[in-house]
Amino acid sequence: MIKILFVCHGNICRSTMSQSVFQHMVDQAGLSDEFYIDSAATSREEIGNPPHHGTQRKLRQAGIPCVHHRARQMRKDEYDQFDYIIGMDTWNIRNINRIIGNGDPDGKVCKLLDFTDRRGADIADPWYTGNFDETYRDVKEGCEALLQDCLLRL
Repeated sequence: MIKILFVCHGNICRSTMSQSVFQHMVDQAGLSDEFYIDSAATSREEIGNPPHHGTQRKLRQAGIPCVHHRARQMRKDEYDQFDYIIGMDTWNIRNINRIIGNGDPDGKVCKLLDFTDRRGADIADPWYTGNFDETYRDVKEGCEALLQDCLLRL
């Protein structure tokens, strides 16, 4: 089983969108039993809150079920529990590394767009930009490429 943790600042926009999109792709491919997919925040600001209404609306428009999730903060011990720990931007990666505090010896921490031709690029936070369409396009592109990478491990 491949275990993936999507991480952003508050766990209400980009990480829950990624979790929902990737889960949908996995389900559509008939691979649900091969994956465990979750999401978390680097901050404590939104703990307990559901996915942002803009995320929910965009997923509805795309015909993708939004995961039933409440924002939570990533824990240090999750480094050992997941195969991929995927941040959305440079600040997420810095904060993930601060939380895990081990220097990422297994190379599990990366950005979602690192699986695409846009390695190193950030996914903009729609909390600030208001552009959930752009975020969705980037998340979808990253999730499609991530799934291809994962299929090589199955």
